[in-house]
Amino acid sequence: MTSQLPSPISASQPARPSGDLSPTFEMRFTSTPRGARLARRLAANRLDAWGIPYGTDPHEEVVLVLGELTANAVRHGHVPGRDFHLLLHVSEPARTVRIEVTDTRTECTPPEPDALPVPGPEDTSGRGLLLVAGLATRWGWHIRPGGPGKTVWAECVFATPT
Repeated sequence: MTSQLPSPISASQPARPSGDLSPTFEMRFTSTPRGARLARRLAANRLDAWGIPYGTDPHEEVVLVLGELTANAVRHGHVPGRDFHLLLHVSEPARTVRIEVTDTRTECTPPEPDALPVPGPEDTSGRGLLLVAGLATRWGWHIRPGGPGKTVWAECVFATPT
């Protein structure tokens, strides 16, 4: 059995259940700050192409949430030689954007969404998941089925098209 994350079928149009024409993007990235930055930039471009334009509140919120989740995958989920996997999916008509970031580190898991610690005013980190919780409609995490690691996910629901 391998502990590698599954390879994406295609960076632009992975396989979806038949009849699902919702936009989806998935790709593996190196578990480095550069990989997280590239994931954020490619996702921002993809959202714009899907009709969630740059400069709008929905676009900025999704990109911020995605940026925090990918940064956490690099900082807390890094295993040397292993990538993280990003899945971005937009479903219609409610315009729900789902972000999933999977890394290969199981022992370092986030707190439950209703038990986030609040950092003190002098703390220099620990606010990322608070931002995710504040911007996302819902978020959570689960152990990666079939291998080591976990998936942290968030959904942002925008009631009206942008």
